[in-house]
Amino acid sequence: MPQEIHTPVTPEELAHSFEDAAPTADISNYAVEDWVTLAIFWIMTGCVFLQFFTRYVLNNSYAWTEEIATNCLIGVVFLGSVMCVRLSRHIQVDVLYHYLPARVARALAIGVDIVRIGFFVYACWLMWRYVAIVADERMVTVDLPRNIVFYSVLAGFVLMLGRSIQVFIANQRRGYSVLERPEEFQKIED
Repeated sequence: MPQEIHTPVTPEELAHSFEDAAPTADISNYAVEDWVTLAIFWIMTGCVFLQFFTRYVLNNSYAWTEEIATNCLIGVVFLGSVMCVRLSRHIQVDVLYHYLPARVARALAIGVDIVRIGFFVYACWLMWRYVAIVADERMVTVDLPRNIVFYSVLAGFVLMLGRSIQVFIANQRRGYSVLERPEEFQKIED
């Protein structure tokens, strides 16, 4: 087991470290769907806290908080996946690309982009059909239509499709993808 290394710091050095200027926040790489996902996440967090508080502190839980939190989690997952598609952060295996000739690796990466776009087209079509089938369902504990949740999933798939097309175009312009050169996509923070 590796041993941790602790650099000794004097109290004066520690006190002076608070005088340094705070780093500037860069929010330019976030898109609209990221902020919507963040808002849904905080609604979910509020529902979970309310459920915990009413169940364990007041000993009289609100039944609707669990259903709303579950539905918010569905929205967070599918809308949050849009960011992963946009930044090419989904799980991927790129070790094979290091051993293939450059032309073969490029062709394979283009094939992966096309398969991804095809998958999202098919998922959008399936979700559209599913929403049409269950359009009149209501939530169990809250008198709201369940299609709110299903439309958020459909929106997630449509946005993932759009972002995957953008990634494909960017990969074509750049001449390589994250699969071929993952080191080019690593962000080093200072």
